Parts: sequence; structure tokens; C-alpha cells
Amino acid sequence: MSESSYLDWNNSIEILNKAFDANLFVIIIGPKGTGKTSLVRDFARSKGIKLESINFSLRTRESHLVGTKTLTDGNVSFEEGILIKSMREGTMLYLDEINSAEADVLLRLDEALDDRRQIALKESTGEVVKAKEGWFVVATINPLTHSGTKELPPQLLSRFPVRISMEYPPEDIELEIIKKYVSGDFESELIQGIKLANTLRQAAAVEELFYSPSLRETIAFGKLLDKGVSAKEAATIVFGNVYTQWGNIEHQKVKDIITSMFGN
Repeated sequence: MSESSYLDWNNSIEILNKAFDANLFVIIIGPKGTGKTSLVRDFARSKGIKLESINFSLRTRESHLVGTKTLTDGNVSFEEGILIKSMREGTMLYLDEINSAEADVLLRLDEALDDRRQIALKESTGEVVKAKEGWFVVATINPLTHSGTKELPPQLLSRFPVRISMEYPPEDIELEIIKKYVSGDFESELIQGIKLANTLRQAAAVEELFYSPSLRETIAFGKLLDKGVSAKEAATIVFGNVYTQWGNIEHQKVKDIITSMFGN
């Protein structure tokens, strides 16, 4: 099976289809590395829709969404941003980690997402741009426990009436996902890797550890096994060494967990 094939273990594709048909915008809520972006990409592919995306951060500005004036050969022109282009073309717009954006950016975005689906280009001619019929918007947010995230304003949250919760999949589903990326027969090792990841996730959830490994990391663990790396070494490389960022005590905690699961 190809790496691009998304395993829809919690019926999210059907929810997105219903929202698309009902012309309702969607927000997907969950921690990093649970497959939110893979879900959105797979859905756009399944519908044959062009996907435009922007990843929000503290550096995202209104100009990234709406556009900015440019000077070329002495001529001033206006280069439209991704939001305006998507509205004009009626593409699918993916707003990734929207709750990492600054308030002024969210306020401008809110203007385009209300029931009128339009925005005034005050930076340029003042033209009111109306979204092409079929314009579809999906946003993602990370839990407030993630650094850099903020609570979305209620009025903006209300623009996304369809909400999908994405958590880490059950262990048997995570195993099936990883197997799509691995050619060798490492089922018992993969099961151990997933159990390790879940142990670390649970410890992070109660603030015993500073970091929670994502689905990307269990996939990386499987890929290293496929390249001949031993299970313990792969676990150390993928799951253990990152904790050195928080000092020796944190790192030693995780090393001890890895040793208890994979031996000396």
C-alpha cells in the first residue's frame, strides 16, 4: 500500500464528505502527529480538489492571507495572498495550526469565513471578493497544552461548525498504519515500539515528561527497523535521544523505560 493512502480509522473522511456536501467548514482538533494533515490531503485527493494550504505561526501576517503591494520596474502592483486566490478559484483551503496565529490575522480571516463568504481588499482597490461556489475550508488546531497555541475567539470557532477530534489511534490501528511504511516482518518489534510510544504519551499527558511522541515517530521507528537497525537502537534514536533537550534526568527516565522494554 502506498504511503499516501490514509487509514481512516475514526470515520473522518465520511464526516468531511458530509460537511463538504452541506457547505460547512470543518475544524480538526488534536495533538501534533495524529494524522490531521494526512487526512486533509487524502480527502482533497479523493474529491479531485486543488488544495491550498498555509501553516500558521506568530510570523504569519495579514499579507500572507490577503496580499501585498509590490514594486516591479517602477510599477506598483498588488500580489494576492493565498486566501484571496483560494476564494477566487474555489479551491480547498487548509488552515493548519490556526490557533498559533496572532489576533489581527484571525480577525481578517474571520471576515472571509462568515456566511457571506466575502472580503474587502482594503489593501488594494477596495474590491469585495466573493468566494466561488464550492469553496471549502478546513482548519486544524492543537490543544492549548502545546506551546505557542492560543484559545480561538468564539466567533471564529463558530465559523467551523463541523468538528473532528483526532487522537492517537488504538494500538492495533497504529500498527496497521506503520506496516504501510515497512516492508519487513517486524510485527513484534513494532508492537513494542507502539507500547513505548504510548507509555511516553501517557507520561507526558500527566506532565511526568515534557514530550509526547507522535505517529510520525512510530513510523520512523518502523522505517529504521526496515534498514537493519535493532529495535533498542531504533527506540533510543527515535524516542529516547530527544529528551536530552530537557536534561540528563529527563533523558535517564526514558532510557530506563527503553531498557525495561527492550533489554540491555
